[in-house]
Amino acid sequence: MKIEIKSREENKLLKRVEVHYRAVHQKEKTPSRDEARNQIAANLQVPKDLVIIDYQKSKFGKSYTEGYAKVYQTKEDAMALEPDFLLIRNGLKSKEGDQNAKAGNV
Repeated sequence: MKIEIKSREENKLLKRVEVHYRAVHQKEKTPSRDEARNQIAANLQVPKDLVIIDYQKSKFGKSYTEGYAKVYQTKEDAMALEPDFLLIRNGLKSKEGDQNAKAGNV
């Protein structure tokens, strides 16, 4: 898999860089969020924990996936600004806290 950065915009107000990308995967399966985060982090030379994949979309019969990612300056900025479901999907937060709250174990 190869990641191509299609556009990159700096959002100074939210302390992040917003990236639209294309993951080319000839004769491979659609990349997971984790694989895409690793590649984007390597391309932008930042730690993986700062990269949040917002979405990835593949089309049937195409050998690429397009997506949108946000690269924060610090992990704390990401934790403060991103919704819980995105933090869970990207592996920065676990569901355990939610399950304990539902069970009344808090």
